[in-house]
Amino acid sequence: MGRLWPDPAGAFQSLLAGLPEPALWLDRKACLRGGNAALRQALGPSLPLRIGQPATLFFAAGSRAALRLWLEGGTEPAELRLAAPQGQTGMAVLPRRIILPRGESVLLLADAAPRQALAAQLAESDRLQALGSLAGGIAHDFNNLLSVVLGATEEAQRRLGATPDPAMAAELEQVRQAAERGAALVRQLLAYARQQVLEPRLVPLNTAVSAMARMLRPLLGRAILLELALDAPERMVLIDPSQLDRVLMNLAMNARQAMPEGGRLVLSTSRALLLQPEPAMPEPLPPGRWTVLEVRDSGHGIPPEILPRIFEPFFTSRAKQGGTGMGLATVHGIVRQSGGYIAVESRPGQGTRIRILLPRVEAPVSGAAGPPAADPPPALALAPDASAPGTEAGTEPLPGPLLLVEDEAPLRRLAERTLRRAGWSVLVAEDAEAALAIAARAPPALLVTDVMMPGSMDGPALARALRATNPRLPVLLVSGYAPSVIEEGLAGEALRFLAKPYGAAELTAAVKDLAAVAEGSCETRQS
Repeated sequence: MGRLWPDPAGAFQSLLAGLPEPALWLDRKACLRGGNAALRQALGPSLPLRIGQPATLFFAAGSRAALRLWLEGGTEPAELRLAAPQGQTGMAVLPRRIILPRGESVLLLADAAPRQALAAQLAESDRLQALGSLAGGIAHDFNNLLSVVLGATEEAQRRLGATPDPAMAAELEQVRQAAERGAALVRQLLAYARQQVLEPRLVPLNTAVSAMARMLRPLLGRAILLELALDAPERMVLIDPSQLDRVLMNLAMNARQAMPEGGRLVLSTSRALLLQPEPAMPEPLPPGRWTVLEVRDSGHGIPPEILPRIFEPFFTSRAKQGGTGMGLATVHGIVRQSGGYIAVESRPGQGTRIRILLPRVEAPVSGAAGPPAADPPPALALAPDASAPGTEAGTEPLPGPLLLVEDEAPLRRLAERTLRRAGWSVLVAEDAEAALAIAARAPPALLVTDVMMPGSMDGPALARALRATNPRLPVLLVSGYAPSVIEEGLAGEALRFLAKPYGAAELTAAVKDLAAVAEGSCETRQS
């Protein structure tokens, strides 16, 4: 009977040849006995494999000492780098050693790039989380200050009367514009850090792109040709429609800057099925079914040394032209917070292609616009507060007081004055505990509360506590940074969110809208 393995060395070499990762077969002196095709490909044609060559020859000079120490019984290195032609960088590998009889061994060298990509993603995630925490603290305090500035400025403008002093009016307008620019900057930072309050709902993508294109054409100018290439049938995506418009606007304005002499901008939609991760910049695209929105321009392209940094906040190559470096950072944050991914391809002189992948919606999403609301309060009917000076006409009164909860005293006074002037009967509290005590004596008909407050109870928790006794209570949540709202979402018709900083008109409109929703729901039930 013949032997089962007539040529053990040949059989072992065949086994090595079938491995997908680079592998070296070493003798007891750590010299080469064999390798595989993956190793030859990783090393390149400039370094052929020859039997008897020392193993260190196949590794970069900076890795040889660690390799030699390991092969002599020392510590296993976490990472090594293969040799490469002069001026080039060899492939980083994760080494693993299998000990064979007679002192021989096999080195398996897995490509370190996937691990490095994962480490980069984790680092970016950590950075984003740290930035989110920093942005949250800044946004909460800074937006409170800006709300006071805006509120006080509006009050001063109102007191100037119908014929104000031109110089004073101009100074107040400068204060107001500066505060609004500060608020816009905080919103952009929160968008990058994925800390916005979004209101996603099912949006027909082609329809949204077509509507935005009509707005973009006059902004792009005659020198830029805007084209649409829309996939059929039309796909639905689950996204906040206002944020989708913001993404398209930012990308189109970036493209316009890249085509100062004119060019071609194409907005297209399509579908993609990824069966495995796809390398991309700034991060790999995961497997899945995606609806794709693409923005492609014929501009001068992005230099390769800049491309990896374009989504960093405050990074801009157009500082002299007034660029803030927040446009693309904002786009990235919106897309990622919406469950999507973004991929950029660009070469100097060949334009830029940006793909946005959003999760494909195969069927109508239950509750895409928010779960049904708890029954709102009964019909609203009570005379306005007679003590409130300057009551505005047309305000729908409530069947009980409006409860205002705000821990910042200047902002609390401004909001109270605004709401009283608008005709509401207002009770005020500085925190949730005080609000519960007031509500026990005088149950409110509508709650306006800050989200983040001192003490053991925040705004959403206060709303839940009050709704335990009045499930129909309309609630307006107010904040410049609302992590609990971001995590849990906005639930119900009789619940609204107003971002700080806000003006008197915005606060009044939000309360009137909430009261109208409550009244309308009540009339619907009664009919």
